[in-house]
Amino acid sequence: MPLRIYLTGRVLVEDNGKILLDERRLMGRQGRLVFAHLVGEHLRAVSRDELAGELWLDKVPPSWERSLSALISKLRALLASAGLSDVALNASFGHYQLSLPADVWIDVEAASGAIDRAESALRGDKPQEAWGWAQAAYQISRRSFLMGEEGPWVTLKRSELREVLMRAHECLSEPSIWHREPEYAVRHAREAVAIEPFRETSYQLLMRAHAAVGNRAEALRVYERCRNLLSEELGVPPSSQTEAVYLDILRS
Repeated sequence: MPLRIYLTGRVLVEDNGKILLDERRLMGRQGRLVFAHLVGEHLRAVSRDELAGELWLDKVPPSWERSLSALISKLRALLASAGLSDVALNASFGHYQLSLPADVWIDVEAASGAIDRAESALRGDKPQEAWGWAQAAYQISRRSFLMGEEGPWVTLKRSELREVLMRAHECLSEPSIWHREPEYAVRHAREAVAIEPFRETSYQLLMRAHAAVGNRAEALRVYERCRNLLSEELGVPPSSQTEAVYLDILRS
């Protein structure tokens, strides 16, 4: 079983079901943030300046280089003491990079891969397979990410997880319509619309889900809400695909 690293919820490292390291040992918020940043960017070297900007934002202290070096040294020692012999924190030319095993499992990467597979399965008319992958993406992306942090990298990663969550809601809604579970489809489509109010595919799913449960009038109201929002905020009409769903429901 590969090494598993969780960055959502509680930050921790697990091997064969045993927790080797969790955020309570990561030297406070700064240690947790540096570890998460290096894990999240393990495919590239991260500059000292980038880490400093994330740690101290616009209030970088004069002694930041010494403070960062001390933090890196403590983190390196912590990784060794936790028994993570196949994890190395390398330094070169003012950059740091975390070397991880080739088969490492990282939750945020797993969520991104799972939602891609879910959408591919839907395109291939495999709703059950899509549902399974979408559930995996949903369970990860719905968790908090480094609660209490507000730096640019954290904000970017939260945005990426929010995108995965929205796509997961859509992928869970679609198979639920096919499997005659329209109430479940309505719930997930609503959540998708709440996350991204201008995404028409979510409105299309919500309209179809309401129609499937027998709420034709509510489905038509969803269309009106979508049409009004696009007109008032963007000055554009709904897409032809949204119009087609609306007309199908209107004629049913």
